[in-house]
Amino acid sequence: MRHFTTSDFDFALPPELIAQHPAAERSASRLLDGSGPEPVDRVFRDLPGLLRPGDLLVFNDTQVVKARLFGEKPTGGKLELLVERVLEDGTVAAHMKVSKKPPAGTVLRMDGGFEAELLGRWPEAHGPLFHLLFSGDAYALMAAYGHVPLPPYIAHEDSAEDESRYQTVFARNPGAVAAPTAALHFDQTLLDALAARGVQRAAVTLHVGAGTFQPVKTESIAEHVMHRERYHVPQATQEAIAACRARGGRVVAVGTTSVRTLESWAQSGEASGDTGIFITPGFGFRVVDALITNFHLPRSTLMMLVSAFAGYEHVMALYRHAIAQRYRFFSYGDAMWLESAAAPVHQAAAGR
Repeated sequence: MRHFTTSDFDFALPPELIAQHPAAERSASRLLDGSGPEPVDRVFRDLPGLLRPGDLLVFNDTQVVKARLFGEKPTGGKLELLVERVLEDGTVAAHMKVSKKPPAGTVLRMDGGFEAELLGRWPEAHGPLFHLLFSGDAYALMAAYGHVPLPPYIAHEDSAEDESRYQTVFARNPGAVAAPTAALHFDQTLLDALAARGVQRAAVTLHVGAGTFQPVKTESIAEHVMHRERYHVPQATQEAIAACRARGGRVVAVGTTSVRTLESWAQSGEASGDTGIFITPGFGFRVVDALITNFHLPRSTLMMLVSAFAGYEHVMALYRHAIAQRYRFFSYGDAMWLESAAAPVHQAAAGR
């Protein structure tokens, strides 16, 4: 088997192909059908024609929180927080952008009039995130005073459009700082068309972290330390997958976050937890048969995941086609339909 390096997943992307705003209608985005040997250009609302009665779509129902907060130190120095997660005790773990990091015990004054006490680092004494205690309920304060945590490649400040469109129509479990972007293309009309075709739906939850945007900085893939994210596979979804298998349907993951959730469950046998699963070529998929996904950043773990799923040469050829045909890239961009390059080992996930 070929030995891959990070450079193998690099490509040149014209900056003007990075979508700065969503399509006028969710399901009006383009859809690159990569299921055959040659790419086929479609529109996202064509999706029902690619699915069969009895197939199961698995969505990530996480909800993006307004996790970007602004404030200042007691000295007046400006700072920005990006809340990565709200912890079980109500405190938060956050990234901090500031000229000089304040010491533990510092009380930060946040825009909106609330305070954030710096308790230390997280998850350990020298951890990468900051551990803070807000002077009120974290979710309520973010909803009232936070900003939509748009990805670093989107150049404008967040607006009412982003508050509406950087969120799926079925988001219900708050906790993500990035949207499960493949699911942004679904609107109610399309969901109704899928139901009329006999396509089933189920949900998992993976709270997408800011680490999803980090490029792999090591040339050796094996040296990359994967970020961790919380996930949950409900019992109803486990049963829906078993029923899908029994009727001969396909499990279709909507987005790489659904793939990471389903394959983490299959690999560990744990329906809930923190996952740092790192899917690279050679990975044995146990659950997912087909994938709906957006176009990903060069040198990213998600480029490695889709290459593992549909085949490296095939995926790179699809990306060359997408660039030549001026597809729109990343979170607000267009989508791809991919089928597994190898049959998943379904038995390994059975009985979970």
